[in-house]
This record gives sequence, structure tokens and C-alpha cells, in this order.
Amino acid sequence: MPKLWNATIDAHRNAVREAVLDATAKLVAAHGLASVTMSQIAESSGIGRATLYKYYPDVESILQAWHERQVGAHLHQLRAVREQAGDTGRALVSVLEAYAHICHARHGGDVAAMLHQGPHMAHAHQHLRTLVADLIAEGVRTGDVRNDVPPVELAGFCLNALQAASNLTSKVALGRLVAVTLTGLRPPA
Repeated sequence: MPKLWNATIDAHRNAVREAVLDATAKLVAAHGLASVTMSQIAESSGIGRATLYKYYPDVESILQAWHERQVGAHLHQLRAVREQAGDTGRALVSVLEAYAHICHARHGGDVAAMLHQGPHMAHAHQHLRTLVADLIAEGVRTGDVRNDVPPVELAGFCLNALQAASNLTSKVALGRLVAVTLTGLRPPA
């Protein structure tokens, strides 16, 4: 087959996958996980049920694929925030603020509990820990971050603390959470 044909087929398959993921996310948000069927997803995404089953065996597998896409987008967003911030001190603050906002926007419940399990999350958390630990290590080198705790431990502390943002109800509380977390990074007096 010519390369153009293969590229066209790949683009079509990717477009179908994206349409399915987007349609499923909208249906679950509107009706809840237990209410969504493969027939509804097929209709909402504009493809036939038989085609849908060629891509995904069930609603849960579609949600897993959607979640992997979301997690990848969040990691990309955090790397972009890091690059745009410039100096390391500002980058650390910006990345932690952005992560807190991501956690704050995350929805809880059974769907979230199901989606936050699985191998893709371990991989994503490792990338996130490394990003934050590298920023902390640079802050240690410049004297802006405490040096009595290893950067990897401090990164874990920060990320775990900021996950509490998912339970906060105001942006003011979110700002306080980030400020308290950053205070914990300061060198001891």
C-alpha cells in the first residue's frame, strides 16, 4: 500500500478513537458511568456499534483510554509550565500551582477511583515526581529549598499535599494549600 493510503487510514483511526473518547466522556459526565452503554457511545460518536467494538470491548476500556489521554495532557501541561516559567524558583512555584489546579478540577467518585488505578498511573506519577524532584534539587543547589530532606521525598510530600486540592471548594483555600506546601520547602532558619 502507498504511504499516503496508510497515513490516511491511521488518521481516520485516530479520529474515530478521539470521537469515541470525547463522546464517552460527555455521556458519563451527563448520565453517570452506570447509565452509559456502548450503543449510546456509538450513536453519540457517529459510528456503528460493530465499528466501536473493533476499537474497544466495553465502556470501562474506553474510559481508561480517555483517562490515559487526560493524564498525558496534564503531564504535557506541567512540562510546558516548567519551560515557560524560566528560572527554577518560579518554575517550582508555577508547576506546584498548576498541579494543585489540576487536582482541584479532578472529579471524585467511583469513576475517578476506577480510573486512578492501573499501570498508566504509576508511569505518570513517576514522571511527575521526577519533574518536581528535579526542580527541588535545583532549588537546593541555589539555596532556595531546604537540603535536609532528599528532593525525591520532598517531591512526594508536595504532590501528596496538593492532592488535597480535590476536596477544596474555593480558590482562596487552594491558594493557601499551595502556600503552606511551599512553606514546607523553605530552608530551616
